[in-house]
Amino acid sequence: MRTHAAAKLIFVTLLALAGATANATIIVYGAQLTGAAEAPPNASPGTGTAVVTIDDALFTMRVQVTFSGLTGTTTASHIHCCTAVPGVSTAGVATTTPSFVGFPLGVTAGAQDMTYDMTLASSYNPSFITAHGGTALSAFAYLLPHIANGEAYLNIHTSTFGGGEIRGFLVPVPEPASLSLMALGLLGAGFARRRKAA
Repeated sequence: MRTHAAAKLIFVTLLALAGATANATIIVYGAQLTGAAEAPPNASPGTGTAVVTIDDALFTMRVQVTFSGLTGTTTASHIHCCTAVPGVSTAGVATTTPSFVGFPLGVTAGAQDMTYDMTLASSYNPSFITAHGGTALSAFAYLLPHIANGEAYLNIHTSTFGGGEIRGFLVPVPEPASLSLMALGLLGAGFARRRKAA
């Protein structure tokens, strides 16, 4: 009987997680930026983190990047999309070229926190818009599922590594509420198991 209750608790938790995801309009992606993740990999000691928050109702994309330890000074940063295989290879630039507006250039360490209006053509590489429907909204509609599939990466180009010194593929970041629900579900299941064993 207790096993059934634990299974029911896990099922309800998973159902709640699925519901929270299905109704979400804010999607958060993260990436750890390293030279080893570049293509081809390099031995840069530089590191960074990126958080990309997409609001698919307001059509905005907030890009937060921190980085340090680069061997060259920054020349550009943007999101590339879409690779043929998730998490590997290279792709063309999807967002503003040559670099995100507001990204610190000419430095080896820094940070950016900027929100872009994805209904504006200026938020994209013009060739990305042309290749994906001809409008900013069609480009946004194409970009969203490919980011979700792990086919997009953010990288930072420098004077030392013109093709990119550090990069990371964007992956979904679970929302805190979902993590809390999952933790409670796992805790309840573990408690039920422990009581059964006793």
